[in-house]
Amino acid sequence: MISMKGNGEIPDNISLLNTLNSIGENILIADKDYHVTWMNDNALGLFAAIAPLYGLERAEDVIGMNMDQFHENPGFQRKIMAHIENTHRARINIRNNFVADIVVTPIKNEEESIDGYVVMLMDVTTRAEEEARKDKLIEELSTPLIKIWDKTIAVPLIGMFDRERSEQLTSIILKACASADIEYALIDLSGMHTFDEGISHQIQQLNNSLTLIGTECIIVGITPKLAMTFEILNNEIATFRNAHAGLEYIIKKSGQN
Repeated sequence: MISMKGNGEIPDNISLLNTLNSIGENILIADKDYHVTWMNDNALGLFAAIAPLYGLERAEDVIGMNMDQFHENPGFQRKIMAHIENTHRARINIRNNFVADIVVTPIKNEEESIDGYVVMLMDVTTRAEEEARKDKLIEELSTPLIKIWDKTIAVPLIGMFDRERSEQLTSIILKACASADIEYALIDLSGMHTFDEGISHQIQQLNNSLTLIGTECIIVGITPKLAMTFEILNNEIATFRNAHAGLEYIIKKSGQN
């Protein structure tokens, strides 16, 4: 058995490099001068796509390269590396083509001196996938759906309500209302600061789509400034000055039903 720091022992027949190779992450090992000396099979697959971005033909050509060559500002990176005691984590952009979480951990000997580094590249995505993920997150955060009453949701809109966002919003609300059998969708416009001239048409389209699945669209929070941009809305759309009045309308109507 080989005695190791940590807990327990590693059997003699188990190679540490084979162990690293079996881990389902992209792992590289660099010496103390930051030269890449080894990478596992996962990393070889990843660098087959990354290597050409650095003028290399094959992933294997990365072996022997200095990590400085992967950074736009090597001096800054070396300052960070010089002060790593345990683990350094960061989100990096690889030649504007890939985005990844990087985890750098120093390999220390018995005297606590650094002999090299283990570098892990995790959650690697293309730049396009990363932007799409961010857009989806922003979209979801900027359009919260809040259940405020039995079979009733409130949708507080914040920011700008243009055609693109209108289409996104309509899709999100329709899916939520159809899946949860929602009868009332209270659309709160009081948090909007900017809007284009077609806002009334977009609201009308949202109402028409909700009507088709049996959900009543209720508009609240129309400020005087916002009202001035509205064209004539369908008289069948219930509108109220604030959310409280809109909720009272829903409670009263629910009681009648």
